[in-house]
Amino acid sequence: MKILILSASTGGTKTKKITTTFYNLMKESYETEHDIRYLNIQDKEIQFSDGRNYLDYSGDTLEVASAIMESDVIMFGAPIFQASIPAALKNLFDLLPLRAFDRKVIGLIITGGSLRHYLVPETQIKPIIHYMHGVIIPKYVYAIDTDFNTDGTVNDEIELRLQTLLDDTISISETYKEVWNKQDDMFGF
Repeated sequence: MKILILSASTGGTKTKKITTTFYNLMKESYETEHDIRYLNIQDKEIQFSDGRNYLDYSGDTLEVASAIMESDVIMFGAPIFQASIPAALKNLFDLLPLRAFDRKVIGLIITGGSLRHYLVPETQIKPIIHYMHGVIIPKYVYAIDTDFNTDGTVNDEIELRLQTLLDDTISISETYKEVWNKQDDMFGF
């Protein structure tokens, strides 16, 4: 399977750190079995969506949109700002076609400054992913400032939750892939 871990934050370091931790855990456990890729949009110059087909963009925008479209599994990392999803993540969604997440398994790793915003993924991100026909991993990791050690690494509890999310993601993805393959085989083409 093609797996993409995407840090969708244009500022700060916590989303990058937690998604990098997830990426490293993924590589340790599954690098020989799956094609695993990490992208951080802080390193990219993403154009604003203007309604074009994603293939009509160029440069970093085309690279990121194509990576999303080509992946079987996508783990979005994003911060919560002012009780809302960041514009960078929304822009990524807007760059893609309606059924961009059809037959894709999507997971979430979210950072926030307060426990008060832990439901933002449920009310703002998951509905968009559902609308775009994605299969969402039911649980997500939500981390706040106190979940990071003084050296910037995630604490043991968050690392354990990331490992659980990782294992759930692989199990669910493999199960769906098997079901989808059986459905495809029924048609004989």
